[in-house]
Amino acid sequence: MIALGHYQPSRVLTNDDLAQLVDTNDTWIRDRVGIATRRIADSETVADMAAAAADKALANSGLAASDIDLVVVATCSAIDRSPNTACRVAAKLGIDAPGAFDINTACSGFSYALGTVDHALRAGAARNAIVIGAEKLSDFTDWTDRSTCILFGDGAGAAVVSATGEGEPDGIGPVVWGSVPERSDAVRIEGWRPYIKQEGQAVFRWATTALAPLALQACERAGVDPSEIAAFVPHQANLRIIEGIAKRLNMPQAIVAKDIVESGNTSAASVPLALSKLVERREVPSGAPVLLFGFGGGLTYAGQVVRCP
Repeated sequence: MIALGHYQPSRVLTNDDLAQLVDTNDTWIRDRVGIATRRIADSETVADMAAAAADKALANSGLAASDIDLVVVATCSAIDRSPNTACRVAAKLGIDAPGAFDINTACSGFSYALGTVDHALRAGAARNAIVIGAEKLSDFTDWTDRSTCILFGDGAGAAVVSATGEGEPDGIGPVVWGSVPERSDAVRIEGWRPYIKQEGQAVFRWATTALAPLALQACERAGVDPSEIAAFVPHQANLRIIEGIAKRLNMPQAIVAKDIVESGNTSAASVPLALSKLVERREVPSGAPVLLFGFGGGLTYAGQVVRCP
């Protein structure tokens, strides 16, 4: 992973704003999910935000659009079925003839996409790729449901990933991924005019009890001791979930990403968005090991250790 970028819409939706729509208040929201604000896209599409984040990552990488031969977008909120979001991003950035496809595993999508791209690079199917998580969850939010409308925001994060040369150490560790299909109804966006629905308590219990051992497997497969991890960047679902998982990981040196506070839950965008901000603020040293871990709708999960750009 050689560079990162992110994009968020300019419109900020505060807890006080939401209190004008539903029976809620700032204290209630902060106490239960830890969110203070979230960003909401108006005319911008998933592809627009994905392209903006990817353009920033590409500029930070020092590569040109002509160097990219694979574009993968993780999203569960693109409205159009075809062309896919990845093709639209490639067109917006002037990337010529890349492999281009979307992945939908909801909130774990970026780590799934990163794992898939890692495999493609190792197999020689591509040399330089852009991996993006982008969501416009405001399109699928029921603004009359106070249990869900407080959670979600819009945005995108992207990474440029390149194959290593012979003898160079790997910068992306093996992915740990999986799902719990029998519990897939816990988070869902179904039908032709769907709203996000979720069983909040069921997801909370699953996330805080089942996921820490899986995240530690990612460290083990990468050959990195948890005590060496410089930052933990989980899916930004709920501040209580993030803190609950972090406590079980025993990573005393790790900065724990908490972008949930200012961005809300942005599903597949949340991991790259939070990671890009940490790097932009220089909170994680270049080359330091970072544990990424996405989880959510499906119920799916995926994570890997990466070396910070």
